[in-house]
Amino acid sequence: MHRSKHVLLAVGLLFAGAAPGYGQHSSPQKKPASTAAAYTNAYPNLLREAGYNQADIDRKVAQAYHDVFEGPNKVYFAVGDSMAYVSDVKNEDARTEGLSYGMMVAVQLNKKEVFDRLWRWSKKYLQHQSGPLEGYFAWSINTATMKRNSEGPASDGELYFVTSLLFAANRWGNATGINYYQEARRILDASWKKNGTGDVHNLFNTKAKQISFVPVGDMYNWTDPSYHVPAFLEVWATYAKDGHAQFYRDCADTSRVFLHRACAAPTGLNYDYTEFSGKPHSTRWAPAAFRYDSWRVPMNIAMDYVWFGKDRTWQQQYAQRFQDFLRTKGLNTFEDQFNVDGSLPDFILPAGKVKKLRHSLGLVATSASASLMRPAPPQLDFVHALWNAKLAPYEDGYFDPYYDGLLYLFSLMHLSGKYQVIKPQTH
Repeated sequence: MHRSKHVLLAVGLLFAGAAPGYGQHSSPQKKPASTAAAYTNAYPNLLREAGYNQADIDRKVAQAYHDVFEGPNKVYFAVGDSMAYVSDVKNEDARTEGLSYGMMVAVQLNKKEVFDRLWRWSKKYLQHQSGPLEGYFAWSINTATMKRNSEGPASDGELYFVTSLLFAANRWGNATGINYYQEARRILDASWKKNGTGDVHNLFNTKAKQISFVPVGDMYNWTDPSYHVPAFLEVWATYAKDGHAQFYRDCADTSRVFLHRACAAPTGLNYDYTEFSGKPHSTRWAPAAFRYDSWRVPMNIAMDYVWFGKDRTWQQQYAQRFQDFLRTKGLNTFEDQFNVDGSLPDFILPAGKVKKLRHSLGLVATSASASLMRPAPPQLDFVHALWNAKLAPYEDGYFDPYYDGLLYLFSLMHLSGKYQVIKPQTH
């Protein structure tokens, strides 16, 4: 859940209901599974293809990690000798979004201590240990007062927690101080026990087979396209071993079909929040448009393309539309919020305390990751633009090392082949 501080407390546990669905179901085209990276273990290195040498690529990824986790503008903060958190510094809070992103970075880059610290902190301060929300996480906490800004979860946090924990179990085993698999299963098992008591539900709307925006109240009945990460659900189906593998595969396929509808505009742009139909869902804090949450969608689709390759024809066509639209706005100048028809929105959602359209690094990063989908003709202009981009303050002094920084790091990891399905190791 990515949004500005002024809406933190506006996110109660109940919102207006979902509108009736619309739109055509288009079936994702199946491709032979054997060609996808999850099966071949051959991950594309688009940075090499773009002409950069491996030593420079490794340095670039290491520098991005340093800047986000260790440098003077870091968003990772150690607490005592065993815990740490990731802070959305401009909004002065810690979020399950950033904590779980930090864990995913750590497990991908084999940084076990960072992973363990983030998990311990998240479990201690955010995970509900009893009551209707047991097993779920409060999505935001004020790191100065340690008071939760909300008790309710945001489903993307749990999505990333579970996936990163399953990867940690595969990479490091479960006998090194934290039983990662057991912790992942606790979240999943808790989700399956939610039956509407206290108006709390499964993370996935079990009727729609889509991830909910928030599994509480009426927010259970609509979604956020950037929470649709079919690649992660394929991972759950393989490694969760909780008896729900077919449901997770069904949800992955449903997400692929949903994304066809959510990204149907000629521009490839999607609304930040939608009904399960893909139709826009406006909220109390903003009318529906392509905004901060939406930036993640091209990166998520690219991940699914590379890892599992089950919808490649549509995904290539989507990437072409999306990148072609941004080119019309200027490769080095395109804005970061749009109406899905490509026009600029009347309402600008603030970033922290700043209300301004800009050429944001986060969107530069995710639009570069779309190049992994091999739109035709193959162009690497977005990849070069990301390579030349800097995680640094803008001319007006605005700086977001958290969201811009994490998406920048994720994209470099994807483009260098360092973001992978982590399979069980021999321990």
